[in-house]
Amino acid sequence: MIKLVLTDMDGTFLDNSGEFNRELYKDVRKLLQDKGVHFAPVTGKQCERVEELFGEDAKDLWILGDSATRIKHNGEFVYESLLSNELGRKIIGLLEDLSLDHTIIACTRSGAVIKDTLPPEEIAVVRRSYAQVRQVSDFNEITEDFVKITVFDCALRCFETREKLSSFFESAYIVASDAAWIDIANANVHKGTTVEHLQQLLNVTPEETMAFGDGFNDLELMARAAYSFAVRNAVPELKDAANYITRSNEEDAVMNTIIQILSLQDSH
Repeated sequence: MIKLVLTDMDGTFLDNSGEFNRELYKDVRKLLQDKGVHFAPVTGKQCERVEELFGEDAKDLWILGDSATRIKHNGEFVYESLLSNELGRKIIGLLEDLSLDHTIIACTRSGAVIKDTLPPEEIAVVRRSYAQVRQVSDFNEITEDFVKITVFDCALRCFETREKLSSFFESAYIVASDAAWIDIANANVHKGTTVEHLQQLLNVTPEETMAFGDGFNDLELMARAAYSFAVRNAVPELKDAANYITRSNEEDAVMNTIIQILSLQDSH
């Protein structure tokens, strides 16, 4: 019996415009409630951005946001793992030394921090994933520990950039979810470890878990769910890791699959 549904957001639950079928979600939400199943977005997006997307419905969610470094439920953080300020600033320093035209997003408990020199079109990209954003002239102004550090590169060089961060591979978890994005979190903190924490919190096993994803940063997520689904638009490596393949993110794949499978399950 499925008790927990996990889904990545961008490229999986959300369509290519960053939206979802809100009418269909009403049916999904009722079905989840009727069957007593928890629903958890697992995403690089800031928790507050997920709350914006779901509006009033967000209060029911378990949000594994900020690249799954934090869990938020009913407006309260119930888990987080932070990257030390010293280590985070060293990583940012190396990213700046690489002199690529990438965007660095330094996330702290109080929000996402970006440079005040960013052009408007790149700020717009940041705001698609982050609700709380402030600008600084120098990242060394940040005195807090980091929730995570993210790199966006419209020139699609993130796989190569990740390799240039190899000196930090033991002290931080660094993943390129695709060619445009890198996420950097505390060592051994990723979607798999945070989902495991949630499963323990809810007393749910992997055999009672369904998960959906599309990118390299969803590989650990697939390992925490017996019902693991790659959307059709997923990278080949994720399709290999998943137990099942469903339709694409443009076809409401996550919600349609939830309806198909949970409709067969007895109510709680």
